[in-house]
Amino acid sequence: HSPELAAFHAIWAMAAVMLFQNPVKAYFNKEPIGAAFKQSVVDIFASLAAGGRNMVSVALATAAAGIIVGVVAMGLGGLITQIIDTLSGGNIYLLLIIAALASLVIGMGLPTTATYIVMASLTAPAIVEIGGMYGFIVPLMAAHLFCFYFGILADDTPPVGLAAYAAAAIAKSDPIATGIQGFMYDIRTAILPFMFIFNSDLILHNITSWPAGLLIFAMACMGNFAFASATQGWLVAKNRFYELPFLLAATFILMRPDAIASWLGVAHEKRFWMYLIGLAVFGVIFLMQWPRRPRDAAPATA
Repeated sequence: HSPELAAFHAIWAMAAVMLFQNPVKAYFNKEPIGAAFKQSVVDIFASLAAGGRNMVSVALATAAAGIIVGVVAMGLGGLITQIIDTLSGGNIYLLLIIAALASLVIGMGLPTTATYIVMASLTAPAIVEIGGMYGFIVPLMAAHLFCFYFGILADDTPPVGLAAYAAAAIAKSDPIATGIQGFMYDIRTAILPFMFIFNSDLILHNITSWPAGLLIFAMACMGNFAFASATQGWLVAKNRFYELPFLLAATFILMRPDAIASWLGVAHEKRFWMYLIGLAVFGVIFLMQWPRRPRDAAPATA
């Protein structure tokens, strides 16, 4: 199927579901079926109208993206690649930091769809091309996710942080302080894109079995949990200063088992066994904090 045909089938299938949803509910609730059927027809046309209105912003973003792609094709893309290459000096880490900062700046004030379109047109190809120039192969999907994550992160990163302004209006708080606090809460988003680049297992690149995919997913969740505990200063109790390095170590091991396997001289095919080390480190910190966990105060007795 083409994308257009798939969307068409999805629309009429959803319309069929909506058409019979209210009458079926009315039948079981012993309510008038005719009125429910009429309401279903009204809901279908209202949904079509809402979909048309929502498509306006997407259409504008797509049209703007077409202009961007055209400009990139005329030479701007090569210029951006040259600038990033010159600034990074061929250092892959510096390259990624520059690309991350560029994605943060470009993503400021853009909606999600437009952010991805712009990132995919400008910074993602630069990462793939420059990485390949210096022998570091970056999967295209990893490069796209890298730029997209940092573009989305711009929504709550001061000084723009449109999401932070919206949240501050609800909470009646300072927008900049809200943005900084929000950035601290989702700072794990800032490390995950780097893991996509250096550990392509996270995007299931060359992973062909369901058990391996589920294992990677579970361990990545544990790694993010360990990193969140480190940055928030709390696991099951308030972290002590000497526990922070162990939480960060557990994060790295769970997110980069291939690096640990390489350092220990373990074959790449057996890298998943390194997860046991990360789980052990994380488990030790958990057990150390368990006796310090907050407990509800015992009820007072007369």
